[in-house]
Amino acid sequence: MMKLRKNKINTRSSFNSDEISKPVKNEETKKKHHRRRKRLRHRLDSFRKPEDLNKSDITIALAGNANVGKSVIFNELTGSNQIIGNWPGKTVEIAEGKLHFEGHDISIIDLPGIYSFYTYSMEESVSREYIAFEKPDLVINVIDASVLERNLFFTIQLLEMKVPILICINQMDIAKQKGIIVDIEKLEKALRVPVIPTVAIRGEGLHELMEKAVDILDETYNYQINPIEYGAEIEKRIKSLTQFINSKELKIEYPSRWVAIKLLENDPEIRKRVEAESREVVGRAYLLAEEIEKIHEEPSFAVIASERYAIANRISQGAQIQQKLKTSFSEKLDRLVTHRVWGYIISAMVVGGLLLWTFIVGDFLSGILSEVFSFFQPVDPQVSGSIISILWNGAFGGLVAGVTLIIPFVIPFYLMLSLIENSGILTRVAFMMDSAMHRIGLHGKALIPLVLGYGCNVPAIESTRILENRRERLLAAFVITFAPCSARTIVIMGLVALYVNIWWAIALYVIDIVVILIAGRIAYQVIPGETTGLIMEMHSFKIPSLKIALKQTWKRTKSLIYLVFPIYIIASALIQALYAFGFLTPIANLLAPITVFWLGLPVFAGVVLIFGAVRKEYTLLMLVALFGTNLAAVLTPVQFIILALVSMLFIPCLSTMTIMLRDFGWKATSTIALANIVTAMLVGGIVFRIINPFF
Repeated sequence: MMKLRKNKINTRSSFNSDEISKPVKNEETKKKHHRRRKRLRHRLDSFRKPEDLNKSDITIALAGNANVGKSVIFNELTGSNQIIGNWPGKTVEIAEGKLHFEGHDISIIDLPGIYSFYTYSMEESVSREYIAFEKPDLVINVIDASVLERNLFFTIQLLEMKVPILICINQMDIAKQKGIIVDIEKLEKALRVPVIPTVAIRGEGLHELMEKAVDILDETYNYQINPIEYGAEIEKRIKSLTQFINSKELKIEYPSRWVAIKLLENDPEIRKRVEAESREVVGRAYLLAEEIEKIHEEPSFAVIASERYAIANRISQGAQIQQKLKTSFSEKLDRLVTHRVWGYIISAMVVGGLLLWTFIVGDFLSGILSEVFSFFQPVDPQVSGSIISILWNGAFGGLVAGVTLIIPFVIPFYLMLSLIENSGILTRVAFMMDSAMHRIGLHGKALIPLVLGYGCNVPAIESTRILENRRERLLAAFVITFAPCSARTIVIMGLVALYVNIWWAIALYVIDIVVILIAGRIAYQVIPGETTGLIMEMHSFKIPSLKIALKQTWKRTKSLIYLVFPIYIIASALIQALYAFGFLTPIANLLAPITVFWLGLPVFAGVVLIFGAVRKEYTLLMLVALFGTNLAAVLTPVQFIILALVSMLFIPCLSTMTIMLRDFGWKATSTIALANIVTAMLVGGIVFRIINPFF
């Protein structure tokens, strides 16, 4: 059972964020709440069939802009009881978690962070389809208290959906730092919906939030959604079109007023749906939109958007007070990080620091774990004896490789990446790298998927959906395939950092960056099209929560552990058996002209690279399975470097290829794979001839 901190934040006119105290309830209040919860439980139980008793009583969706703390609230409420899945037919992830609160099993849905319901992006389409078609019992609209006006633009649209809404005004601590006082009573009066203040990162106000959510679903709770009205010219035409839609009795899941507004905005998806039932409604909407455009001499969608911003401004101005105007530390830091000189230096330090942290901490942890395993029976690199001994030898080697070469590097990387993401500095780095990214046909926003690619190429390629068009997504996916993911990092660390030195490992990353820039520039020239400008929200700097970062790290790492360890153990045993019975030798001999004569690698390297195309860790796994953990006996320092370099640039893993095939088709995927192979062989051969004389 999840326990939430019972802290209330006083946010009325005499607001003081330091006034945080436990709520005091007298006996009568307690009895009232008990009777209310009892009625709610009885009402819910009366609608449930016996076979549904194990299902959630209540479904609550979290909706709001990006970077408002939705995911923090979701994680605080659901803990580890989470399931991540894609919306049917879409590539957008929706997270679902479970919460047991005061006798109720509540299902929490974390919708993608969006700014409107215009459906310009997949996230916007998914969010509005979920709210309209799945009909959650309650939508909690999470708002950033420090940028109230900007967030209310989405709230106004959400109210038009006519679903039960509870406003969670989050990040009150950041608002206080900016000298902003929010009057909750005035905000509730203006929006005509309940508002609960929270500081989710500290768990403050979440208990009250869930109490209010349960109260709203009580049948005795007097609750009615009334959309906010627009200016006279627009409101008159919205009401006229709404009445006309109602008279036609269209079979559309969306509220009629919301449909009317979308038709006046010329929303293509809604227009298409309505047109299938009544062309007359679409024709009436076109005429009314024309009238609006003649009055304001602007497109109707721009006029309606301006009206929403005007309403948001009016509400925010009436509900908040700027207590003091002073430059906060966050704003000073923002100026430094986006400075025309220091900004680039800091950006390079952030990316470089992430990698260096991974190298140093990973190497340290790997050394400790290697010492621990040295007390056990060492793996015999010779593949001889009975089939049982061969399989055991391979299985034990896979276990040792997983513990000493994977976990030490993956965990530090994901931990630091989570801290960087949550602090807000990653978006500043993307902003500063915009001009450099334009040289390869992308803008700075593409740096975010690229940096994520250093963790795993699969989610990085999926995250390219934040880019505006297919050309930019394709270019970003292409350069991401060269990004050394955590699996490639394992190979680099396990081969170069451990057996050569850390500086050669860093050198491989420098080579990789050069390759990305050159390959991206070539692809930019080959693929026709124009690069769009950069529009990106940069939320305020904040101290990242170590608790949240640890949860994100475990979430990203556990799937790797659950998948890789069994595969390492089983595959290592099978590979050693195949090698012992001579099945791999013909393949290695066939690839010898490339691996031996061009790359300067041993003859078995061909088979190693082929296995690495399935999963990049298999490059290391194959070597350990064949020769044990003392790889210095079979490879020279130059061969360690070249094998790691070629493996880093070689064809992406099978999972990455599958994602690209789904998103871009077989032609683009096969072209990218061929480019990876050619680049890996070309760069590997050149680097071999350059560095070989120095060893």
